[in-house]
Amino acid sequence: MSEQPRTKTSRQQRIVDLLERGEVSSQAQLADLLSAQGIEVTQATLSRDLVELRADKVRGSSGALVYRVPPEGPDVRPGRPAATEEHLGARLPRLAEELLVSAEASGNLVVVRTPPGAAQFFASAVDRSVMPDVLGTIAGDDTIMLITRSLDGGQRLADRLLELASGRRENSSDPQTSKETS
Repeated sequence: MSEQPRTKTSRQQRIVDLLERGEVSSQAQLADLLSAQGIEVTQATLSRDLVELRADKVRGSSGALVYRVPPEGPDVRPGRPAATEEHLGARLPRLAEELLVSAEASGNLVVVRTPPGAAQFFASAVDRSVMPDVLGTIAGDDTIMLITRSLDGGQRLADRLLELASGRRENSSDPQTSKETS
């Protein structure tokens, strides 16, 4: 596992990841999960982090109260359910259909083009999706660089993204056609 910086931002992102991937019912349980990942935190710091992340308690699948953080995006109303794997898995194909202009691979890299202003939004969806092959993304205004875990994984990832994007497009069943016309 790679070394994580010991910053507040890194710690809070790890908390968000833990809360999105599992049901955590107490600060003590959360502190234990963080400790298992090499992040030692006091109860006071953890409490402040949860407040800053606007985490609240909701009924989990077992009926117990569990922490959740508001989903990304402008709609962060209280009472909104936490993003599930199913939700995250459904979000990426929808966004790919709406935002993916092209995807080209080279080795373990994929360069994705989007409409102006959409790259960071789409990259965030990729980061939060259930795509274990993606190591990370770097986004500008209309271009994203995706890095895959395997040295030759770029083409598979580009093909997968193009497949997602062509899912319900009416005028473009061939992703290459849409790439050439954009």
